[in-house]
Amino acid sequence: MKTKVFHKFQIVRRLFAILMLLVFLLNALGYYGILMGLKLKHTKALLAKFDEDDYARDHERIIKVPLTIPYATDSKEYSRIDGEFEYQGEVYRMVKQKLQSDTLYIVCVKDFTSKALKQSLADYVKSFTDKPSNEKSQAKVLQNLIKDFMAASTSLQATNLGWNYVLLQGSVPSVFQSLCIPLSGPPPKA
Repeated sequence: MKTKVFHKFQIVRRLFAILMLLVFLLNALGYYGILMGLKLKHTKALLAKFDEDDYARDHERIIKVPLTIPYATDSKEYSRIDGEFEYQGEVYRMVKQKLQSDTLYIVCVKDFTSKALKQSLADYVKSFTDKPSNEKSQAKVLQNLIKDFMAASTSLQATNLGWNYVLLQGSVPSVFQSLCIPLSGPPPKA
């Protein structure tokens, strides 16, 4: 009887330890890690669907890009490509492309899940600040003000004989000092 109770107690302890490890992992990675993991999982699943040519055709868009490439061969069939871009707030995934005459045809599909994940990540980042993101911070204003009134100097260090002059911002050199090295004759012939 004692062994059954002890065995159940060990199972409960293990489950509790796993739960605590998950809570610790969530604390260490935060939602950023979870969102990046979800994005990676979604991308892999979407690319697998694109490879099998199994995707929603109703969200498909074709982009025509005029392109002049000398000696380019026309392709009758589309070739598979990967890529993502954002246009007017919408996220698009590139599926396939073909070059015909002087036009590149790129087939794209709207990716609603990536857009939602990017918005969730932006909301998560905004949650760290007390102020709205459109409000300027006083530290940045103070930093710019200090830059305007603090003098900065630039110094050139000579590593060999030649010109050497220390420049300060706002100063204008009156005369450059030079060093003349007399030559005894023409360079030797090879």
